[in-house]
Amino acid sequence: MRIATWNVNSITARLPRLLAWLESSGTDVLCLQEAKVAEEQFPFEPLRELGYEAAVNATGRWNGVAILSRAGLEDVVKGLPGDPGYEGVQEPRAISATCGPVRVWSVYVPNGREVGHPHYAYKLEWFEALRAAVAGDAQGSRPFAVLGDYNVAPTDEDVHDVAAFEGLTHVTPAERAALASLRETGLEDVVPRPLKYDRPFTYWDYRQLCFPKNRGMRIDLVFGNQAFAKATEDAYVDREERKGKGASDHAPVVVDLDV
Repeated sequence: MRIATWNVNSITARLPRLLAWLESSGTDVLCLQEAKVAEEQFPFEPLRELGYEAAVNATGRWNGVAILSRAGLEDVVKGLPGDPGYEGVQEPRAISATCGPVRVWSVYVPNGREVGHPHYAYKLEWFEALRAAVAGDAQGSRPFAVLGDYNVAPTDEDVHDVAAFEGLTHVTPAERAALASLRETGLEDVVPRPLKYDRPFTYWDYRQLCFPKNRGMRIDLVFGNQAFAKATEDAYVDREERKGKGASDHAPVVVDLDV
């Protein structure tokens, strides 16, 4: 079974590439982030023509998550239980579903903007709610994973130059502590292999030639429970999909399971 996660940075802008990638990659379940459309505008029909059902939590031009599956789609839960909300609004940042033998979450963790900003506090609160929401499944015997754009680089090795991020979000002790707390529920970081260079970055800014210079970050993560990790046969970053005109600034992370 092939499961992947991909921040597409607008499904409308990326639809031709997404459909082509689904056809060529043989992916069974894809967790999407930053759909940036309302649910009624989501491209259900072209995905259905490729054999994929879609569960969507999206409300407009910002955020939005989805799970695409050709392995079944049951017990869908939209939103994060206990979501603290930002400025009184619960944003569409989480969705979960059972896809055949595996249960998955697709998450788009708040960015945080800058240290000390209210959005940064919201990010840490959101992580606490996520931890509480997944703890039960994390301890279960069924393969289970929380996949998505976490907006945190787990270690200094997961950024091209940690000095360039001094005082910025994505690398702060508090954010990394939130990741560690999530792992303590019984999840582990399924680290993919890079298809080029020595570090499996998943995101490269559009600016300053970051992609050709490989000035990236690993912020798209797969946190799986023991059953998921044990079933994992391979994991890699599909860096090729970051190339060319009209690419997202994130690459898909792909995991192959023996289930």
